[in-house]
Amino acid sequence: MANHPRYAIYYAPAQDSVLHRFGSAMLGYDAVDGADLPFPGGVAADWRELTEDPRKYGFHATLKAPISLADGKDEAELVAACAAFAGRARRIPVIEPVVDAISGFIAVIPARRSEELQQFAADCVTEFDGFRAPLTAEDRARRNPAKLTARQCEHLDRWGYPYVMEEFRFHMTLTGRLSDTRRGPIVTWLRERFAAIGLTTLAVDRIALFRQADAASRFRIIGSWPLRA
Repeated sequence: MANHPRYAIYYAPAQDSVLHRFGSAMLGYDAVDGADLPFPGGVAADWRELTEDPRKYGFHATLKAPISLADGKDEAELVAACAAFAGRARRIPVIEPVVDAISGFIAVIPARRSEELQQFAADCVTEFDGFRAPLTAEDRARRNPAKLTARQCEHLDRWGYPYVMEEFRFHMTLTGRLSDTRRGPIVTWLRERFAAIGLTTLAVDRIALFRQADAASRFRIIGSWPLRA
C-alpha cells in the first residue's frame, strides 16, 4: 500500500452520544481524539485481538470507502465538499439498530432494510467519486475479485469498492471475523451490552471525514457535519 494519506466518508455518531461511547469502548479506540481506551469489564481474554482490525478504522459505518485522492484534488477541497453535501436538505434515514453477525463479524446493523438509507449511501458513493484516485492493480487484487460476484466486480471497477448500491449493507463493526464457535456467545454478550445503553432508534444524521496519515496509522476524524433535514 502506498505510504500517503487516505480518506473515507463514514457515518460516525456524535462524540457526546451513547453510541459513540459504546462503540469506541468496545474497540478500545476513540477516532475523535485518537486515544486508546480501556475495554469495559467482562470482555473475552483475547478481545484486543478480536477487535484488532476494526480498531484501525474507528467506530463507523462506511458510506464512501477509503480512497487516495485523485491528482489535482486536495484535503481542503474534500472538506468543503463534505460540508456542502451535508448542507443540502434531505430526508434523514432512521433505523432500529440491533447487534448481529454479518459476513462472519459482529456489528450494529439495521433491524430491517431502509430504502432511504440505501439511497443516502448511494448518494455518498457517487457524490465523492471525483475525489478518488483510480484503483491500482495492487489495490484491486487486495479485494480478492475471484471471490466476488460479477456485480460486485463491476462495482469494484466502477466505484473502487464492491459493496455499494444494491450491495450496500449498513454496519458499524464491533469485531473482526470470528469462527462459528466464537460468534454465537459473543453476539449474545454484545447484545446484552448494547441493550444496556437503551438505544432503540438511530437517525443516520451526519457524515464524518476520516483520515489515515499513512499505511501504518489508524483512521481519525478530521471533520464532522450534521445533515440538514
